Amino acid sequence: MNTPYTESRPIVPRASGAAFTGAVLAYGACWFFSWVKHYSNQACETTDGLCFTWWDVAVLPLTFATALITLIVVYKQLSIRPRLAVIPPTLLLAPIPLAAAQSSAGWWAATLTGGAWASSLALTAWSRYRVLGLSAAAALLLASLVVLYR
Repeated sequence: MNTPYTESRPIVPRASGAAFTGAVLAYGACWFFSWVKHYSNQACETTDGLCFTWWDVAVLPLTFATALITLIVVYKQLSIRPRLAVIPPTLLLAPIPLAAAQSSAGWWAATLTGGAWASSLALTAWSRYRVLGLSAAAALLLASLVVLYR
């Protein structure tokens, strides 16, 4: 039962922790993708044809694995439950708003969007704030689709 009297800790620090974690993960992903692109450009500089490096192939699995492990550990420490209902949408849908923010305003916008995305989906763990969290996540997703496809 998710009532204010049965919660062990207030929700604001938990949602803030989720937002901070999302922002750090978004910044780390932007930095890692930028580094991989720079490394690939240097490694494939002398090649005229198609060129792939190991990092090009491994960038998405490494990013998702790191984010998954980080979210599991942090959400366990923040007592955000059920993690199975919160973490998959956070990971699977996050590239859409992050790509929109990155393409329109750069890494800092992607960092802020990552924090907003993680905190809005973390709010859905509590029945009292579920509508607010889903509304915020839907608004971010819709705005990012408008930015990507306008």
